[in-house]
Amino acid sequence: MEEGIFDYGQVDQAQGGVIVKIIMKQGIRIFRPSELDSLIDGVVNICTKRSCEYMWFEILNALLYTGMRYVELQRFAGHKEWFDKTTMSIYLPKEASRKKKRTMPDRYVYLSSQGVVIVDNFLRRVKKVPQLRSANWILKKASEKTIGSKGVSVKSFRKTWESWLVVSYPNSIPLISMSQGHTELVSLKHYLNIPFSKEDIKEIKVRTAGWGGFRSV
Repeated sequence: MEEGIFDYGQVDQAQGGVIVKIIMKQGIRIFRPSELDSLIDGVVNICTKRSCEYMWFEILNALLYTGMRYVELQRFAGHKEWFDKTTMSIYLPKEASRKKKRTMPDRYVYLSSQGVVIVDNFLRRVKKVPQLRSANWILKKASEKTIGSKGVSVKSFRKTWESWLVVSYPNSIPLISMSQGHTELVSLKHYLNIPFSKEDIKEIKVRTAGWGGFRSV
């Protein structure tokens, strides 16, 4: 593994007959768009009931497109009033997180155009988000059958989303950091210079389009 302020690890992995490189930061997997799609499909295929398929599909997409911590998403599920579709944002009050050392006691989470639709579906279709261990269990099982389980957990979704936002809006790192709930230094240290391919970046910009009222170019 290379060392440095923009440190990342890459491991060769056979996928679909093509050798690809997985992206790791501090032991946590960061997804390429194609990997994310394969993983979510894998989770859906594990489910034996249609209700399970719908639930995890909505939860994992909401986890990605909000960039929230898992506990924040759990609490958000019971508070539809925190979501403001007109401003494409979610207000997270202090009680939304159990993290003791928060950079900000409350914050606004900004959404992309796709994120607004996904959050709306999440709130309509998911009444309760399962416990963390259930999420990590199903992610482990699905990743073993699809993209490889190394570094995959619920934390991957939050780190992936911030990485995607930094790629799409490199001049908006302060706003990205505030939306994610930490300092600008964290974004610079951990999410700048992630080695996405040209194909990855093209698709990432489609998914982050409209974030915070911006248009990715």
